[in-house]
Amino acid sequence: MRVLHLDSGCTMRGGQWQALLLLEGLARAGEDVLLLAPRRAPLLAAARARGLLTAPLSLSALARHSRSADLVHAHDARSHALAALLKRAPLVAARRVAFPVRRDPLSRWKYARADHFIAVSQCARATLLAAGVPADKISVVYDGVPVPEAPAGGDWIVAPASSDRRKCPELLRQAAELARAPVRFSENLDEDLPRAAIFVYLSEAEGLGSAVLLAMAHGIAVVASRTGGLLEIVEHERTGLLAENSPAAVAAAIARLRDDPELRSRLGQQARNQVLERFTVEHMVRATLAVYEKVLACSKPS
Repeated sequence: MRVLHLDSGCTMRGGQWQALLLLEGLARAGEDVLLLAPRRAPLLAAARARGLLTAPLSLSALARHSRSADLVHAHDARSHALAALLKRAPLVAARRVAFPVRRDPLSRWKYARADHFIAVSQCARATLLAAGVPADKISVVYDGVPVPEAPAGGDWIVAPASSDRRKCPELLRQAAELARAPVRFSENLDEDLPRAAIFVYLSEAEGLGSAVLLAMAHGIAVVASRTGGLLEIVEHERTGLLAENSPAAVAAAIARLRDDPELRSRLGQQARNQVLERFTVEHMVRATLAVYEKVLACSKPS
């Protein structure tokens, strides 16, 4: 199967990391994959460094490579639009966000051009259904993360660094001050998570939260906002703590984990087990391949 992957992002956020993990997994499974991404995008460089086939994203490259592809997988909104414009093969479009789909004529045209959608959660699926996408054109495939051999063993309280107000950085600062708990705002989770004991992830709306899954894979107790797709991966009091987006509620959750090492250890271990059962890269690759096969079977002439 020859699959052309598109991503127009110029930064390396959760969606780009997931695209990279998927590309690696598909290649290990013997699939023929090619990534088109902006010339200076970190994703393009990271994929190339890992031995994956890549090329700079352009209209001409998309038109040329899509002719020989069995299927095109667009990983973000802009590449979805480009693929819809130059559609030469069945198009699978990712939906990773929790906010409503725009209802203007251009957006309706773009969404009608996709053959199938991969929603990152039931929450993301609901936004597509609300926009009128038929249920049989949507599959939910949860993110997958690598699981380290050993769980984390540190004592840091870690949160992802973000200037995006929707990720509530000021709320977290207020909560940390209330709890008298120093929080390390991480620019590199791969480096910092092994030294963490608690991971805090706040958001106004969230499609899923792959960074939370990564922390869970490290066996780290999580505090997460009670919103969106986070409700599908963090089970309150079992694999983490969910909190309302208020300084007092977040501070109370942080302080509770900080002051109760037994609870912290239990939640972290159960979270790691849940990732192993449901949210590994292998789970994501298998589920994505099943979607590809379904789309190709439906596109064959009868």
